[in-house]
Amino acid sequence: MTSTPFPPYQEPGEPRPTQQDAEDAIRTLLRWAGDNPGREGLLDTPKRVAKAYREWFAGYEEDPVELLQRSFEEVEGYDEMVILRDIRLESTCEHHMAPIIGRAHVGYLPRGRVIGISKLARVVDAYGKRLQIQEKLTAQIANSIQEVLNPYGVAVVVEAAHQCMTTRGAHKPGVTMVTSRMLGAFRDQRSTRQEFLAMIGAPRATPII
Repeated sequence: MTSTPFPPYQEPGEPRPTQQDAEDAIRTLLRWAGDNPGREGLLDTPKRVAKAYREWFAGYEEDPVELLQRSFEEVEGYDEMVILRDIRLESTCEHHMAPIIGRAHVGYLPRGRVIGISKLARVVDAYGKRLQIQEKLTAQIANSIQEVLNPYGVAVVVEAAHQCMTTRGAHKPGVTMVTSRMLGAFRDQRSTRQEFLAMIGAPRATPII
């Protein structure tokens, strides 16, 4: 397996910071930004932000490989593409900790067994709800499906807007980044890849919000 190990990234023997540690760090950031964490409107902000971080980074508590373990073989010989498109993607840029908002399209060619479609969406969340760059995220989703299911091929396309580019730095709103990872038949057979892209209609000009 070449997927991200689970639990990911935690240094061996390094204790996880406590809730109090997190809230104290947020108070420090509030002071650094120039505000007073003791004023009425900010009194509960450290607790709220820490709770929000638990949601935004819930992917660190999920094992994507385990999510894909249960599959089904009673498919009556079905061997055409399975595609789940327009999966809502919410992630966080690891360089500026700003939101990445978009959608993922995931497809595979089954080799005798299929996975529940909700599991595909959960794999996107498991990798998305971590500190990420879009290129790595796209590869992780595709690689884990290929390694666990061993299909004839996997295709993943991610379209997303990066707030680190739209609200700071270059200040270019409306820009969408598109990345793809094609494995197996989707890489080797041009007609298969083109069929997948035609079915998801990517890239599209519809807004990502």
